[in-house]
Amino acid sequence: MTAWRAQGPVVAVVAAGGALGASARYGASLLWPTAAGGFPWTTLCVNAAGCALIGVLMVVITELGSAHRLVRPFLGTGVLGGFTTFSAYAADVRQLLVGGRTPTALAYLALTPAAALVAVATAAWLTRRVLAWRQA
Repeated sequence: MTAWRAQGPVVAVVAAGGALGASARYGASLLWPTAAGGFPWTTLCVNAAGCALIGVLMVVITELGSAHRLVRPFLGTGVLGGFTTFSAYAADVRQLLVGGRTPTALAYLALTPAAALVAVATAAWLTRRVLAWRQA
């Protein structure tokens, strides 16, 4: 029972954050739908934006000061984990392959992790620069 008392709040904030993030991702797909057989720009952009926000969050939480123990699970794992989507990425690749769009599928397969890595690194770097500028 002690373990549940310690982890129960974490599970609750991850679930609540995940619901918010997944809802935002779904909203993005409604606002910017991908045409059948088209390049999945929405998923790519959502994943890159979510990774950029994760970069900002991690710098702010770890370098700006201490945050409440539930902030990282709520925002990082919950909201941004629910917002970004590996499952839709994988489904998009499969759909492109099944549709005979192999070059597009391979480009998307490579572009998504590259965009995610560039987004998180750039956002973390920019956040550190902004924090250093504010402290100067």
